[in-house]
Amino acid sequence: MEYYNVGNLVNTQGIKGEVRVISITDFPEDRFKKGNTLFVDDEKTHSMTKLEIDGVRKQKNFIILHFKGYDSINDVLKFKPGVLKVSEDSIPDDELDEGEYYYHQIIGLSVVEDGKQLGTVKEILSPGANDVWVVKRDHKQDLLLPKIDSVIKGVDLETGIIDVEVPEGLDDED
Repeated sequence: MEYYNVGNLVNTQGIKGEVRVISITDFPEDRFKKGNTLFVDDEKTHSMTKLEIDGVRKQKNFIILHFKGYDSINDVLKFKPGVLKVSEDSIPDDELDEGEYYYHQIIGLSVVEDGKQLGTVKEILSPGANDVWVVKRDHKQDLLLPKIDSVIKGVDLETGIIDVEVPEGLDDED
């Protein structure tokens, strides 16, 4: 089964088993709902620990979560720092509009301009108005492409290719 990252568990909150999470998903209100199941990767045992959310609240830039059966700070200390994940089967297929994609669908795809391979998408940043796709290139610095229609011309998930038009001045190495 595949798992997808939805949040970084950065610290504990108080002494009653709550944790501070920084969301790394476009759908925090869907992913961090009471009753939802998340998983955390236990690096010591190399296994996934299943966690059921039974408390959610926002505080500043954090989402504060409480998990069923973890009622003390000592119960959740082992999870920090950690990455919270959702299982592939918990993601509905009809959640996205046409032209929208999950991060995991885009990361790893080949980026092509005029038939020439530029590199592969290695991560997606969300600095503000639109996402920025970070393209890893051989023997060059990473290329930062804004997710706007004039740059991202097409995404073909079947072939794994993203067709782009890099605006003049965006790639300093040309």
